[in-house]
Amino acid sequence: MPANPLAVPGQIFRHTRYYRDDTGWQTKYLLVLTGTADDLVYRLLTSRAHGRPEQPPCYHGDPYPSFYLGIIGGALGAKSWLDLRQQDDYDRQTFAAHIAEGFLTLETALAQAPLCAALDCAANADDTTRQQSRLMRDERARLGCA
Repeated sequence: MPANPLAVPGQIFRHTRYYRDDTGWQTKYLLVLTGTADDLVYRLLTSRAHGRPEQPPCYHGDPYPSFYLGIIGGALGAKSWLDLRQQDDYDRQTFAAHIAEGFLTLETALAQAPLCAALDCAANADDTTRQQSRLMRDERARLGCA
């Protein structure tokens, strides 16, 4: 992935206008996994267990495939899971505009070991596209993941 100070693998961003429902704009946290010159591959974080296990951390079953990240810290003080359900890539120009507009802010970044494990788990998820999977595996190689 080309160097881009606005988004690198392992960074977790807070998006204050991810979607709108009847109550108004909803905030979501997202983890940047990898990307191309044009797009970012990411997955959303959730603190709602709803059948998502802590063990094993990488879970591809029903009702929700996920990767357990534990308590990340800071604003993410609750147990967190990476939601492995289908997610379109984020256009880099739109991502940069959302940062400039203040909708996206960097919260923290994962250490290499949990990022490597999350990439491996997400690359093998049923909803991950073939291209996303290839990019995640390439990212693991770039990071020197075991």
